[in-house]
Amino acid sequence: MSVELIHGLYDYHRWANRRLYDVATALGEELASRDVGKQFSYTTIRRMFGHLYGADRIWLARWTGGALTTIPGGEFATLASIRAPWDDLEREQRGFIEGLTAADLDRNIEYKNAEGKVLKAPLGPLLQHVANHATHHRSEIATMLTMVSDSPPDTGLATYLLVKTNQQR
Repeated sequence: MSVELIHGLYDYHRWANRRLYDVATALGEELASRDVGKQFSYTTIRRMFGHLYGADRIWLARWTGGALTTIPGGEFATLASIRAPWDDLEREQRGFIEGLTAADLDRNIEYKNAEGKVLKAPLGPLLQHVANHATHHRSEIATMLTMVSDSPPDTGLATYLLVKTNQQR
């Protein structure tokens, strides 16, 4: 694992989140707030995006030695209300990730889980975990979008690389 790999992973992470968010926003608040079923981690597209935001917020706090007393993400009444806080979070996250050194990736992070249990793990795999976690929920969002409208555009890593190199729109 390298710092450059993590930089690329998080560029992709932000791109894929935003690509689906833009599709969901274009559909409107009514569809974004429609309950599409208990088979999903969260039952609405809006709440699923809130969860993606919340997970990134929690993990950034953990990586920087902070702790949150509440789990963020459920406080957003509309899909549109998520964008500004998420933009701020992405700037903070980008600053943290761009400041990483190779030695940081091996540094153990100690944090408390939701039950208050103290855990620790190396930062590098935790960084990978957050991006991987989001991929799971983006697949749920893509399915939800398909259920309420049409299949969204691809958010796969290969598509990101093609878009980034101007080989695809």
